[in-house]
Amino acid sequence: MLAITQAEEAMGDWRLNDCTLYVTKEPCPMCAGAIVHVRFARVVFGANDPKGGAAGSALNLLQFPGLNHRCDITRGVREEECRQLLLTFFTEQRAKNEKVRKQAESN
Repeated sequence: MLAITQAEEAMGDWRLNDCTLYVTKEPCPMCAGAIVHVRFARVVFGANDPKGGAAGSALNLLQFPGLNHRCDITRGVREEECRQLLLTFFTEQRAKNEKVRKQAESN
């Protein structure tokens, strides 16, 4: 959402018709709704999200016939690298949270 807001500011318009969004993970339904709303021309992502992806894995809001806009989708770009980035990030987050929890318990 932050990237979309920054892109709108940079373009000087809420419509991002000629823009491509690059992300590591397949957008969730909330992000897919925002993507359709601002009318990105194309979405490129690396890792699929079989449980919650809204660009073709669990459902496809980016190309839903009843909506006023459809995005081109490119899947699997640098998929393994994206998957590793996500795994590393969430492993580190869990470790940080565990450290904070243990510190709170010892105080």
